Amino acid sequence: MKLRGRNKVSAEFSMSSMTDIVFLLLVFFMLTSNAPNALDLLLPKAKGKSTNTQNVAVSIDKNLTFYVDDQKTKQEFLETELKRKLKDVENPTIILRSEESVPIENAVKVMDIANRNNFKVILAVRPK
Repeated sequence: MKLRGRNKVSAEFSMSSMTDIVFLLLVFFMLTSNAPNALDLLLPKAKGKSTNTQNVAVSIDKNLTFYVDDQKTKQEFLETELKRKLKDVENPTIILRSEESVPIENAVKVMDIANRNNFKVILAVRPK
């Protein structure tokens, strides 16, 4: 006579809970990652810490094209565009992203606009 026990342990594992956790982690890291801009610029190198307080980003690429928050802007309309975007901001801050090969005069133009309008300028660089 062969007796079998009634309680059998199942060796199956449900992956649905694991995929839920992986999905939630993926969404969390996508939302919390800091991708400053979509423009691919080769920034100059420097030592220092980074800051995430920005209101507007101004980018200058190697073709001397100006971008205000990923929107192409002509150089003569740069000041009016910055004033429009920063008019209601308490501590207006500009992140200046100038590519390594851009002449310094173009970056100085943006700094001059910021100085005339009492905007704070932070120069974006690559870490060394």
